[in-house]
Amino acid sequence: MLKIAICDDCSDFIAQSKRAIKNWPNKPQGLIIECFTDGDALIAAHNASSFDIILLDVMMPLINGIETAREIRRMDKNVKVVFLTSSPEFAVASYSVKANNYLLKPLNQELLYNTLDELLDEIKQVSRFIMIKSANAIHRVELESIEYIEAQNKRVLFVLSGERTIQAIEPLYTYESKLLLSDGFVKCHRSYIVNIHQIDSFTQREIKLRSGMRIPISRNCHKEFEEAYFLTLFGEAGEGS
Repeated sequence: MLKIAICDDCSDFIAQSKRAIKNWPNKPQGLIIECFTDGDALIAAHNASSFDIILLDVMMPLINGIETAREIRRMDKNVKVVFLTSSPEFAVASYSVKANNYLLKPLNQELLYNTLDELLDEIKQVSRFIMIKSANAIHRVELESIEYIEAQNKRVLFVLSGERTIQAIEPLYTYESKLLLSDGFVKCHRSYIVNIHQIDSFTQREIKLRSGMRIPISRNCHKEFEEAYFLTLFGEAGEGS
């Protein structure tokens, strides 16, 4: 899953940008695009549920893009910020809030896609491990060691290679965005996320892991699971269940 926010006071530009991103050739599965017309709304939304990439207009009424980015940076040092502007004069100001790039309007689609490709690669490179909070410690866990994650009421269990488990104290959605963005993880059930590289075989209803563990596939998730499985391992989508 990748969450992108577009913030611009021009609704027509937002619509054009959204269409372009939906046609992004290398967009990941589970792409979410949310749109905002002012900085205050974007700040509130990011505070409630963080975005991975923000495309942000510089010139907006009330609170401009530079001020909006500065406020967001106080909460989040890692989110990727790309400024949208009709004038290159704001390039210097963009560095003061650690912007990742800026794009001139009207948007050049090729430049937009190149920028998104680069940012997605950066996000993936820093996502090869995850920090998990348990009752007694904070654990740094390599993603490749995770077999699957299971939500059990208020508990979340990370099942790792070597029959290790970590019980997280935070809900599944705390980790879900990062895991589903990382290559090889897919949701196979509302309560399960599985590491595709740990799978031995699967049927319509069940996944068998290399460790011998079996976990369910829900009817609603089967198509998405199968597509992700074949894309990850073979670079092509499956032909259906």
